[in-house]
Amino acid sequence: MNLDAELSSLAAQEDLPDDLVRRLLQHPQARRSAALLRRDLTPELMEEIIRLGSARTLASNGHVPATFRARFAESPEPLVRAAVAASVSDEPPGLLARLAADQDPSVRAFLAMNEQLPPELLAVLAVDPEASVRSSVVDHWRHAPEPVRRAWLTDPDPGIRRAAASVCSPPADLLPALLADPQTRAIAVSYAGPSRELAADPDSGVRRAVATHPYLSAELRDLLAGDQDAFVRNEIAARPDTPQALRDSIVATLTTDDPVAEWFLSFRRNPRTCPPRAQTPAKLTREEAEDLLARAGL
Repeated sequence: MNLDAELSSLAAQEDLPDDLVRRLLQHPQARRSAALLRRDLTPELMEEIIRLGSARTLASNGHVPATFRARFAESPEPLVRAAVAASVSDEPPGLLARLAADQDPSVRAFLAMNEQLPPELLAVLAVDPEASVRSSVVDHWRHAPEPVRRAWLTDPDPGIRRAAASVCSPPADLLPALLADPQTRAIAVSYAGPSRELAADPDSGVRRAVATHPYLSAELRDLLAGDQDAFVRNEIAARPDTPQALRDSIVATLTTDDPVAEWFLSFRRNPRTCPPRAQTPAKLTREEAEDLLARAGL
């Protein structure tokens, strides 16, 4: 671990004396680590972090007292307001409503991530004129009422329609339009029955979606086993109901010189476990911390 990383790690260490934290604040990377991760910052240390120019990072710390968070929400800097908007509570009352009306769309987009946001403000942001804000609401309001979901699924922005189709079960009357829309057809396949027409769609993403459908017939399975797209064939090989002989014949066609493509293909058939988490750095004693700070000139 290099010196910067060691200082950053020390800045997040629990039960670190305030005098050592104050010295660490003079190092930019360590200051960001302390501002974002520490739960025990005193008002004096927070004021020092702000004075040193890391208000945006401190605003992202969910353990900052409400008085400071309300202060950040009134900051003239949009990035600071956006950082705090994602988790600020309604203290003082009306703060969330003011953020929902913020002129900067990034603030409103981050506010949509806030779990404390009431449904009435989510409904306001769900029809925000900025697509980035609506998209954020789509991603975070999983229990939106049907009128809101309908609005998203018919939104003029293709990204919104695509995102909504990924998280919302569409009403039956909207399914034909979603299947006809190139932006949502592949996603809508999961809500429709597999058909020969969809299995022959010129979009390989649609054919891939058909290949993964749980109710795929043996006839369409065998048809897609010979698809020109390797990733479509790979989905058939990954199906648990694909006969072993057919699986082996498909896998034999999936050789590639591209190591990235090879990894994706093999991972789909044989999912690997996540790598083990990195070990938590050892807690430094006062003497070790003093030595580290001395080496850094702090």
